[in-house]
Amino acid sequence: MECIITIELGTNGVRVFAFDLSGHVLHSMKGHYPTFHTDPDHSEQDPEQIFITTLYVVKNLLNQYIYPKKYKVACICFSAAMHSLLAVDKNGNPLGNAITWADNRAKKEAQELRRSALGSSLYAATGTPIHPMSPLLKIAWLRNQDNERFKQTSKFLSIKSYIIHQLTGKYLIDYSIASATGLLNIHTVAWEADALQYAGITAAKLPELAPIFTTAGKLKMAYQQSLGLPADVKILIGSSDGCLATLGDGVKGEGKATITIEDSGAVRVMGPTVLKDEQMRFFNYLLTDDCYVSGGPTNNGGNIFDWFAKQFGDFTQPFDITHSIQQLLDEAAQVPAGSDGLLFLPYLLGERAPIWNANARGAYFGINIKHERKHFIRATIEGILYEIYSIGKSLGEQRTIKSLSVNGSFGTTPFCTQIIADMFNKPVHLRREFHSVSFGAWLLSATEMGLYRSLDEAARIVELPDMYEPDQQRHAMYADYFNIFEKLSTKLFDEFEAIGNLQQQYAATNLLPHNSPL
Repeated sequence: MECIITIELGTNGVRVFAFDLSGHVLHSMKGHYPTFHTDPDHSEQDPEQIFITTLYVVKNLLNQYIYPKKYKVACICFSAAMHSLLAVDKNGNPLGNAITWADNRAKKEAQELRRSALGSSLYAATGTPIHPMSPLLKIAWLRNQDNERFKQTSKFLSIKSYIIHQLTGKYLIDYSIASATGLLNIHTVAWEADALQYAGITAAKLPELAPIFTTAGKLKMAYQQSLGLPADVKILIGSSDGCLATLGDGVKGEGKATITIEDSGAVRVMGPTVLKDEQMRFFNYLLTDDCYVSGGPTNNGGNIFDWFAKQFGDFTQPFDITHSIQQLLDEAAQVPAGSDGLLFLPYLLGERAPIWNANARGAYFGINIKHERKHFIRATIEGILYEIYSIGKSLGEQRTIKSLSVNGSFGTTPFCTQIIADMFNKPVHLRREFHSVSFGAWLLSATEMGLYRSLDEAARIVELPDMYEPDQQRHAMYADYFNIFEKLSTKLFDEFEAIGNLQQQYAATNLLPHNSPL
C-alpha cells in the first residue's frame, strides 16, 4: 500500500499528515517552534530549529504510524507560509535567523516605494502589495541597515527553499512562493528586472524557479537512512499554504471565497485572471500558469487571541493554552453580539489588507463602567473577525461572493464560524476535523501522480458538509458596529505613526520609577 506525506511549514509549527491514495487521513502530528519578537517590529525564527523539528516530527510519524501498517511512502509534498526571507552564505549556512511575514522593519522602505511610480509598476507586474512583509522590501532593508550581512549573502531563500536544500542539495522555489516575494513577474513567470534592480541583487542571488509539480531531486542518502525512505520517493516542491488552503476547500470559479484564520488570516478567491486595483490592496499569487489565487491577508488572526489568552486567561492546567482558550470562548458566549458597544482594533502586529499600514496598533474603544472581562474577550474575537470582514468587503468590490468556506484552527471554532456567517450575511461551509492546507497538498500530489487529470478535476471532489446560516438581526448589529471599526482603522493613521515613533525614541532610555527594585 502506498501513501502520501504532506509537510506544512507553518508560522508556529510544522504539521505532517499521512494520507492514503483515496485521500483519507492515516495520521497526523505537529511540532512547535517559537517566533522571536525582540522588538515590536521584529519577527524572526531559527531555521535550524525548524529543520530539526521537521525531521523529528516526520520520523516519529513514519515510525509510529506508517511503517507498522506496511505503508510505502510514494510522495512527500511541501507547503509553507509565504514571505519568509533567509540569507545564506556560499556554503548554504544561515546568516542569522529567518525573517517572517510579520516583520515590519522595512516599513520606511515600503512607505517610500508605495508612494512612487515604481511601486505602482512593480505591483502591476508582481501582484504583491508594497508592504514590509514582502521579501523585496526585506532585502532592501538588509542592504540599507545590515549591509555586512547583505554583502555576505550568496542566496536569499524562503524557509521552504532552505529546508528542501537541506534535504536534496537543490535551491528551488515554486511559482506560488516566488509570486509572494514581490520579485516575480507573474505575467512572464520570470524574475522582474526592475524589482531586482530596486533590491540591489541579480537573479543569481535567488533560487531556481520551478512549477509546483516539480520533483526536487532525491533525498540525500543520510536522510534516506535516517527516515527509512526509499531512494525513489518523490519530493514535490509543492506550493504556499494560502494557495493550497484555497485548493483544499475546492474554491475554484466565480461565487466562492475562502477564509483562513490560523495564526494570521486571509480571504481568497481563485480564478484565471488577476485582480486589478489602483489602491494596491489585493495580492495575486500564481498557482499554475493559468490560475491565480487572489485576495487580502491580515497579520492579526488567531495569534492575537493566543496573545490575549496568555496575558489574561486562567491557566488552571499548567501550560495548557487550549484549555484556557476554551474557557475564554465559553465566557465570551455569555455576551451579546456587539459586546455592548466595546470595539477592539486587533493590529498588534501592524496590518496588511485592506489598510496596509505597518504602523497600525491595537486599541480597545468604547469602554464604559459596565464592561467586564467577558466583554473584552468577546470584543477581542469580534475585532479579529471585523478585520477579516473588512478584507472580504473590499474583495466583494472585485468579485461576486455568494458563499464562503472557512479553514484554520481559529476560524473553524463553532463560536467564530457563526460570527463570520453573521458578519458577512452569507452561508459558511466547512468540514470538521479537516485541514485544508494539507488536503490541498494531497490534491496536488494526487494530480501529479495521475489520480486526477487536472487540479480543476481534483478540486471538484471536495465536500464541505457543515454549514452555518447567518442571523439577520445580528448581521444588522454587526454592520452598525463595523462602520465605527472601519472609520477608526483609518482615522488613527497619524496617531499610529506618532506612537510608533515615540516608542522608538524612548526605547533606549529604559526609564524606571525611582523606587523600582531594578
